[in-house]
Amino acid sequence: MSGKGTAPKLDVDALIDNPKTRIVVCCGSGGVGKTTTAAAIGLRAAERGRKVVVLTIDPARRLAQSMGLTELDNTPRPVNEVAGPGELQAMMLDMKRTFDEVVLAHSDPERAKAIMENPFYQSLSAGFAGTQEYMAMEKLGQLRSAELWDLIVVDTPPSRSALDFLDAPNRLGSFLDGKIIRMLTAPAKVGGRSAMKFLNVGMGLLTGTLGKIFGTQLLTDIQTFISATDSMFGGFRERADRTYQLLKAPGTAFLVVAAPERDALREAAYFVDRLAADSMPLAGLVLNRVHGTGAPQLTAERATAAAEALEENGSQSASAAAETLAAGLLRLHAERMQVMDRERRTRDRFVSVYPDVPIVEVGALAGDVHDLAGLREIGERLGGGGEA
Repeated sequence: MSGKGTAPKLDVDALIDNPKTRIVVCCGSGGVGKTTTAAAIGLRAAERGRKVVVLTIDPARRLAQSMGLTELDNTPRPVNEVAGPGELQAMMLDMKRTFDEVVLAHSDPERAKAIMENPFYQSLSAGFAGTQEYMAMEKLGQLRSAELWDLIVVDTPPSRSALDFLDAPNRLGSFLDGKIIRMLTAPAKVGGRSAMKFLNVGMGLLTGTLGKIFGTQLLTDIQTFISATDSMFGGFRERADRTYQLLKAPGTAFLVVAAPERDALREAAYFVDRLAADSMPLAGLVLNRVHGTGAPQLTAERATAAAEALEENGSQSASAAAETLAAGLLRLHAERMQVMDRERRTRDRFVSVYPDVPIVEVGALAGDVHDLAGLREIGERLGGGGEA
């Protein structure tokens, strides 16, 4: 893109070739090619010798299709036809299965069965607000502690929810330490008959009120669930905190993915600010689908003027058809140059605010990426400076 600002260059190859890089987190708004970028980075790293797993939290099936897999689930699946010395596997977060794995790993079989049959648990594990983000933290922690891969690439959900998993430990702690939860668990933690008698009166009033709000059966299910899982709550918090610290530690790199458009770069700015506020290690910005041209010296104005001249003379010329075609191509070129100019100005505005954020620009492909060859080409543009 011509007229570039002074942003430093993001060297993706140096990032993924560094054996100290163990986690790469790709985040960005929807529709900017984030999933494709994550897959391309995973493939390129594997073909350069790394043992890689790509974890997507986005339920879209694009990652599986582009890697030649029929489906993705909670178990890493090997990707065939990796043209290099490394290995590549891919998986998609299954929120409920991950929650079930946690329950099975941290409770005895009888208690695990009681928990998983509890109606409140079934609702919680299937889609309770914040559960996906917490389970993403759990799965990332599991993958890292397994030590089966030397690089984990995480493809986060689109939009700002991509960073919600950074809040998972605090939100989980707030939920578990909330007043209602503390009162619901209090009877099991208070000793003495007189204390229990006094507390039961208060609990009766509380549960009567909550029962009117939530329904008596739901309240009973919640109390049963909390009683069964009380011993696990500390482990939830500790593991989430460990993973949170892992994301801040050396060896983790966040990549913000954006398109050269105003709204996408506004979202990118949000991610950059949020990562800085949380002291998360930002590696840089991937500016995706940047338009280019083979004739940068031909300005939009000159191309438009030439097209107008051809159109004025075309009706009297023996080669009218050829001149009409040439005029059309010139107008297409003029439009491309205008798009490039708009992208440059949008990019430069971002750079003026964030001059220290490294950037790599990835040229737009002619079509959609749907196979390993397409991912490989994106990877080459990422690693080779982004040029088409």
